Amino acid sequence: MTDEIPAESIPSEADVLVVGNGVAGCSAALAAAREGADVLVVTKAERPEETTSHWAQGGVATTRSNPEAFKEDVLAASADTADPEAVEVLVEESREAVEDVLVETLDVPFDRNESGYDFGREAAHSEPRILHVNASTGKYLLGPFLNHLDAHDRVTLLADTAALDLITHEGRVHGAIVEQEGECQPVFAGATVLATGGIGALYENSTNPDTATGDGIAMAALAGADVEDMAYVQFHPTAYAGDDPFLVSEAVRGEGALLRNGEVSESHSEVRETESPGGDRFMPDYDEAAELAPRDVVACAVADEREATGEVVLDVSPLDFAEEFPDLAEKCEARGVDWESGIPVRPSEHFLCGGVAVDDRGRTSLDHLFAVGECARTGVHGANRLASTSLLEGLVWGLRAGESAAGVQPERVEAPELLDRDPDLPSGFAREKFVRLRRVMDENVGLRRTPEGLQRATPVLRRLKGEVDAYIRTRTSRSLYELRNASVVALLVAREAMDAEPVGCHALEEPDDAESSEVPANASD
Repeated sequence: MTDEIPAESIPSEADVLVVGNGVAGCSAALAAAREGADVLVVTKAERPEETTSHWAQGGVATTRSNPEAFKEDVLAASADTADPEAVEVLVEESREAVEDVLVETLDVPFDRNESGYDFGREAAHSEPRILHVNASTGKYLLGPFLNHLDAHDRVTLLADTAALDLITHEGRVHGAIVEQEGECQPVFAGATVLATGGIGALYENSTNPDTATGDGIAMAALAGADVEDMAYVQFHPTAYAGDDPFLVSEAVRGEGALLRNGEVSESHSEVRETESPGGDRFMPDYDEAAELAPRDVVACAVADEREATGEVVLDVSPLDFAEEFPDLAEKCEARGVDWESGIPVRPSEHFLCGGVAVDDRGRTSLDHLFAVGECARTGVHGANRLASTSLLEGLVWGLRAGESAAGVQPERVEAPELLDRDPDLPSGFAREKFVRLRRVMDENVGLRRTPEGLQRATPVLRRLKGEVDAYIRTRTSRSLYELRNASVVALLVAREAMDAEPVGCHALEEPDDAESSEVPANASD
């Protein structure tokens, strides 16, 4: 597997410019190169593990023999808010995309059993249909993908290279201003594909890397592209609750693990016949699907039980945890977690269901600008994403976008000038502002939201964005632009949450008291 992404000098032109190197970006690059385009992939990551795709655990959902059941599961998990036509594209093209790219091209070593692929089952899936590699599927996809592209004669891959702004002229995108080692230059492209991932860096607790600052969404929004469904931020119910957190895949619950709270009650609905880690099993009281209910249901239940009883643990005693999930067992051991006593878990930010609005080919509302992966709003997820559909969506829409992006020659226009004439800001400036942003998002725009909390958060985020805008007019640095992007996206999430339908992972409720949703007095200092 690739340990480092190669870094080279920046070319001034490309037929197709791809920003981001997760599975969606790699898929777009591959498809464009197959169409004969010269492709430049830029990523601010230096190593594969700095990308969201690398962190993906569960796997890749596919149709198997029952595509209609797959469609129904996607729609049901979304509370019937997903776009049926987008779901149709995802499901109908899943098998061919997986076989073409992941199996035949990359030879991903998906787990097998005596009868063939060892399909797993995860929450809200009606049958086992998840292709996986242990509980670390993302890294087994991304490493081979990067190696394949690195060897492709039509693809140039640049590491530690960030896109700062899009180059636009009369409603068309002509590429981007990119930065490498402090030097900025325009890259003109016939088409530009944004594949920058999600917004995990906006929250203190997230299953995504700190590089997930919403860059593509912010750049597209500032350029005038349509952005939709930003209120729907999904929280994963089972992230390790201790220091150095990590995601505990839904596949563990799919194999029989149970969620238990911090107290044992004789009157509880579950009759405890054997000694098990933790307290009472509670999910049957929240949903008939229990631990396999949709993520939004389980995440809210875990949060409620943690508040009411002090903790929630994942009881893995019903399965051979170390044998079935050795990667997760290794992570537990590294942190001194005795999984036989239950793994302490809590909800953590996981996935943005909205993003830059695109059609079935990944086209945005701006000419020659595409968006794929988590930064795009395809309509597949609606208000809540079904487990193990993110890598699949990135693969399917990446291939479609890359194919459509090819065939246009780059055209040079006047590029925006990024000024850097004022003294550098203190080294901790961006970090301190991020602390403030995360505090506001965690307390007011997190898993549980109230109208009052959103109303208080919005002006604070607006002031923060204004402060950053003032600095960015005369200074250019990657950290400052990441902060700008994060503040833009945070404001988009908060604003849309005030008006969005409270369904799925947008849990809007009235506060218990007037103080419960207040922003701390020092949040806007």
